[in-house]
Amino acid sequence: MIMLSLIIIFFISLDRFLKFLAINNYFGDGLNIIGEFFKLKFIGNPNIAFSLPFNGQFLNIIIIFIILGLIYNLIYVAVKKSFHQVALLLIIILGAMSNLLDRLKYGYVIDYLDLSYFTVFNLADAMIVLGVIGLGWIMIKSK
Repeated sequence: MIMLSLIIIFFISLDRFLKFLAINNYFGDGLNIIGEFFKLKFIGNPNIAFSLPFNGQFLNIIIIFIILGLIYNLIYVAVKKSFHQVALLLIIILGAMSNLLDRLKYGYVIDYLDLSYFTVFNLADAMIVLGVIGLGWIMIKSK
C-alpha cells in the first residue's frame, strides 16, 4: 500500500508540475515528443471531458459532489479492505481534485498532452480514465 501511495503521489506531483510548466508557457507553441503526433502544448479547457460544451460554476458544484460521493465510497470499500478498489478510487479522486483545483483557480483545466487528430489532455485525466476502467474491470470480473 505504501508503494502504491508513493506512485500515486508521484503522478499527481508530475501532473501539477507539468501544469505549472504549461501555464507558464515553457512549452511555447508546442514541444514535440513524437514528431507532430504527440507534443506538450498548453490548452486551457473550460469544458468537461473531450471538450464537451458544459462548463461554469454549476459544473464545479457537480464535480465537488461527485468527489464527495467517491470519498464516501472510498471509506466504504476501505472498511471492507478491498485494496484494489481503494487504490483505483484514490487515483480517480486525486485526478479529479487536481482538475478541480485548476477550475477553481483559473476557470479552466490545464491540458498539455496533445495527441494530434484526437484530443489534448493531462495526467489527471489519464488517471481518472484508468481508474474508471480498472473499477469497471473489477465489477465485470466479480460477476
